[in-house]
Amino acid sequence: MAALGWLTPRRRSATARSVLAGEASAEAARKSTQDLPDAAPGGEPDFPVHGDDRAAAFFDLDNTVMQGAALFHFGRGLYKRKFFETRDLARFAWQQAWFRLAGIEDPEHMQDARDSALSIVKGHRVSELRSIGEEIYDEYMAERIWPGTRALAQAHLDAGQKVWLVTAAPVEIAQVIARRLGLTGALGTVAESIGGVYTGKLVGEPLHGPAKAEAVRALAAAEGLDLSRCAAYSDSHNDIPMLSLVGHPYAINPDSKLRKHARELEWRLRDYRTGRKAAKVGIPAAAGIGAVAGGTAAAIALHRRRR
Repeated sequence: MAALGWLTPRRRSATARSVLAGEASAEAARKSTQDLPDAAPGGEPDFPVHGDDRAAAFFDLDNTVMQGAALFHFGRGLYKRKFFETRDLARFAWQQAWFRLAGIEDPEHMQDARDSALSIVKGHRVSELRSIGEEIYDEYMAERIWPGTRALAQAHLDAGQKVWLVTAAPVEIAQVIARRLGLTGALGTVAESIGGVYTGKLVGEPLHGPAKAEAVRALAAAEGLDLSRCAAYSDSHNDIPMLSLVGHPYAINPDSKLRKHARELEWRLRDYRTGRKAAKVGIPAAAGIGAVAGGTAAAIALHRRRR
């Protein structure tokens, strides 16, 4: 921690938490994939570079690989299984509605979502949540995977490279999604557990913003990767620290701030959304799901009143 000596106590604490969260997520990711075979070779000759075992790809999840927020879909699945009450589902719906309307990850909403999720899973076994995560993926997530982003990930796999999800979603859920998509593994927010039971606390902080960059850096060091040969993909300006780490950053379905930043730095852009409004603010063109409809209407009404 000597390198952090120049920081004020408050900034030092925040930075330390980011480092702790990143290292914890990287360790969890490596443990979950240590027995996996290497991806099959046979990809594109230019980029990704076939056979470059010091290169890998890192994909954000929400609105990059999948439409909407994984934590919201997970919340819907837990509600269906009587983990919490209707008022809690309404809060999840509001958070998802804001995410769709604004196209950004609001810190206050993320904090609320994190606290809600932790209180819901406290006292439950990790194995139970993993098993439920498999069911929830089939129920709510599988049909919301962006085919274009999935093809980009497959190109890296076909080139013999490892592909990791990097998300603020719980690492157990992220690992389910990564495995179902045939990816190498996942970096996600690590919730504390003792004896296989959740305590309701986090290890470090949510894997968001700078913490994602720390997780990627830690994993790259452990895996012997050359970040200048790696690629990263995200929709959010919050992930600029992660995108800036690699030699091949991509803006996928970008929010306005990331789109501007990517154009200024001549990063590659891909937008798999359709419709003028979707391209502008990041709302999937397909109609919203039933549980979100009320929250979306309320968000629109509030937005209009504030104008």
